[in-house]
Amino acid sequence: MANLQFNLVGHGPISIDVQQLVIAGWTGRDHASVEHHIQELEAIGVKRPASIPSFYRVSADLLTISPSLQVAGDESSGEAEFVLFSTTEGLLVGIGSDHTDRKVESYGVTVSKQMCAKPVGADLWRMSELVEHWDELQMRTWRRRGAEHRLYQEGAVTKMLAPQDLIGRYTGGKELPVGTVMFCGTQPIIGEMGFGECFEMELSDPRLQRSLTHRYNVVSLPIEG
Repeated sequence: MANLQFNLVGHGPISIDVQQLVIAGWTGRDHASVEHHIQELEAIGVKRPASIPSFYRVSADLLTISPSLQVAGDESSGEAEFVLFSTTEGLLVGIGSDHTDRKVESYGVTVSKQMCAKPVGADLWRMSELVEHWDELQMRTWRRRGAEHRLYQEGAVTKMLAPQDLIGRYTGGKELPVGTVMFCGTQPIIGEMGFGECFEMELSDPRLQRSLTHRYNVVSLPIEG
């Protein structure tokens, strides 16, 4: 279990005891988009999923709000996802990155999800403030690699299953248990998938003219042997 301190926008600091961390995969509403992402991963050796969507349970201790992430080697990469937090304050929404070791992913997706910390931004919104205009939200990711800094992902949240739909598929129609954090799927990559020294992500709400952002640096540790 992990205990992290967040800022609930419009409320102030809150403490969340994270008891379960779930990474949802293959969550696209559109079959063609899901197939595109599957093919992106197949290109680097990742097998097709056994079920769509899939739900991977990983250690709650992997969740972090740190601006720096240490990884083994240079085979990992990030991807922006909206993140659901079931708390005593209700259902909250954040922005995070399912940072994953792509080399390990090629032979074991579940294991690869456990290899890297999962960064999230420190600011959260109440889902109740978003329900009526959820489909207007937009997501973006930028990657820095050497001197190159470019847009890496971009699209509307409508590319992924709606939060309540995704929760229902995971729980069998029940509410998401308090203490559960769920990463909810990602956008297709623009260009080449791969390592970066820095990832920046944004979940923007044009209706209320606000954004959730998070930026983290990636420190590559040497691999011996």
